[in-house]
Amino acid sequence: MKATEVKDVMSGKNPHNVDARVIYDTEHAMVVHITLKPGESLRRHITPVDVAFYVLEGKGTVEIGQDRLEAGPDMIIESPARVPHRWINDGPGVFRVLVMKVPKPKESTVIL
Repeated sequence: MKATEVKDVMSGKNPHNVDARVIYDTEHAMVVHITLKPGESLRRHITPVDVAFYVLEGKGTVEIGQDRLEAGPDMIIESPARVPHRWINDGPGVFRVLVMKVPKPKESTVIL
């Protein structure tokens, strides 16, 4: 059994220039914790695997392909592989979301 305190997982540099912390990373899956401050957003990008997002805190907008959805706490949003997507914090507070990639991608994410 392995337990890791999230506060001890360091955020690395990323092409989105936001707080994105890999909190779970095995050969089978990956989970990333993203915190967006008001006005921050991810760049549109494409992942090589399906992704499930779980909103932890705040309200934000997700764009997946041509669709746009307002999302809030305890919502799960699915994003199919190879479809451009991004998150936007257009609200007044912090927005936090978990990004779950299963299986773990073997190819890199493509930033658009």
